[in-house]
Amino acid sequence: MSLWVGLGNPGPRYAGNRHNVGFMALDRIAADHGIGPYRDKFHGQTAEGRFGSDRVVLLKPGTFMNESGRSVAAAMQFYKLVPGDVTVWHDELDLAPGKVRLKAGGGHAGHNGLRSIHAHVGADYARVRLGIGHPGHKDRVTGHVLSDFAKAEGDMLDDLLRGLSDGAPKLAMGDGSGFLNAVALRTAPPRSFGGPKVADAPAAPSEPAAQPEPALSPLQRLAARFK
Repeated sequence: MSLWVGLGNPGPRYAGNRHNVGFMALDRIAADHGIGPYRDKFHGQTAEGRFGSDRVVLLKPGTFMNESGRSVAAAMQFYKLVPGDVTVWHDELDLAPGKVRLKAGGGHAGHNGLRSIHAHVGADYARVRLGIGHPGHKDRVTGHVLSDFAKAEGDMLDDLLRGLSDGAPKLAMGDGSGFLNAVALRTAPPRSFGGPKVADAPAAPSEPAAQPEPALSPLQRLAARFK
């Protein structure tokens, strides 16, 4: 059994924020794979489903980002899980928008949601890091993460969420590479190398065929040796 935790802030005011991309990911997975409905539980909202024989619980903490650990700890205690059973889906400033990486354990890099989870359950859980890009200066970070995705990022975001949903069954069975491949097929599909056909260059005029040399008689060949 796995616990997938999407990080974000509750309420319509924050629904479209970059900081809420973890919520968005779980919502897309739930909708596409018939998981749900969500129920109020563990200081948040939960939904249960299966990918084949793999049981997954989705959790969206309702405690606001900086208290996410309380919700995660409550769910883990109820289901008797260890940190290795948990995967947290969260926004990542250090990745370009639309990029996805998997990570197991490690620091929280100043992310308030991860910081809270560290404090309640430790660091040994997995993360799906969802790139939102960096605004360029630390003083602009708060405004960046608490603002909505730009209209121009709409296609990128849709491709990202579709890819995460496509790869969810692979992640549930522990196939991280398969998960990332499914995401990449949506966010960076293989390019076609067909391209427009270039017209063949006109053929160069052919040279006149070489004429065979006249056959020499034995006497002529012998004379040629002494020229």
